[in-house]
Amino acid sequence: MQLDLNLLTALDALLEEGSVAGAAARLHVTAPAMSRSLGRIRKATGDQILVRTGRHMTPTARALAMRTEVHALVQQAHQLLSARTEVDLAALDQVFTVRWHDALITTCGAPLVAAVHRQAPGVRLRLTAEPGDDTPELRRGDVDLASSAGPPSLPDVRHRLVGRDRLVLAVRPGHPLTEQPVTAERYAAAEHVTVSRRGSLRDPVDDALAALGHERRVIASAPTTATALQLARDAGLVVTLPDAATRSPRHRLGLITLGLPLELPDVPLHLLWHQRHDNDPAHTWLRNLAAQTLQALFATPPTPDQQGLQLHENHPSTA
Repeated sequence: MQLDLNLLTALDALLEEGSVAGAAARLHVTAPAMSRSLGRIRKATGDQILVRTGRHMTPTARALAMRTEVHALVQQAHQLLSARTEVDLAALDQVFTVRWHDALITTCGAPLVAAVHRQAPGVRLRLTAEPGDDTPELRRGDVDLASSAGPPSLPDVRHRLVGRDRLVLAVRPGHPLTEQPVTAERYAAAEHVTVSRRGSLRDPVDDALAALGHERRVIASAPTTATALQLARDAGLVVTLPDAATRSPRHRLGLITLGLPLELPDVPLHLLWHQRHDNDPAHTWLRNLAAQTLQALFATPPTPDQQGLQLHENHPSTA
């Protein structure tokens, strides 16, 4: 026998209303249609369900016994199949994996954890540094939210632009570049460290310098932004990196920020997630909170100690 789950909804209405006419009105169907549904329910259960007693209909013992369970099943089905738009944050018990660039983890990890814990104490975050292409991990569900400098190439990975960052230089106090306006020539002649997980000693800055006839002196690469900033302070190297994303660790290390003497586009920052999370209220809450946390970076104006930016603006590069 093939079971029609619509009969559960009809049975629930019949037991709640106690009449064919009442159940028909509740479900917005005709009385004959509801009468036919009652006939099918009687056949499926082998029970009369409702019997006439005078001018009214009375539920049978079997109907009374199943009424609570039938109603619960119908409610569960509605909850399962209806679109969820809200989430009970106080009761949410879930683990999310957030894989961001290491500079973002350093700068925004603590504010994000604090905001999540304040709103949803049962949620736990796995914060991991960006390893490369996150598309396979997003597809498999190993990563819930990722960061990227560009939009994804595949349509099943969604993205949201949260801001654009400019490139700046960071050097330790007393570095020769702080003594005079920074030109492309002086910048290229300094000793540099790149940030590269794969150990690359070259990045787009070198292409821009080459177009001006200069070659940068890169003497080291660092796997993370934190390591590169440490080398800038302790080894006197120049590191070129996004301004807002690295402002906090630069200040903690006491580094000086200088303007980049090159015309390079701003660096976009995207949040990435898989399309299956589009309508998940818990994931929607997390990515909105993450976006707000990251956007706060770009809302903070440069601090007065970024004296090199003023030098560069007043004395543009003549190479």
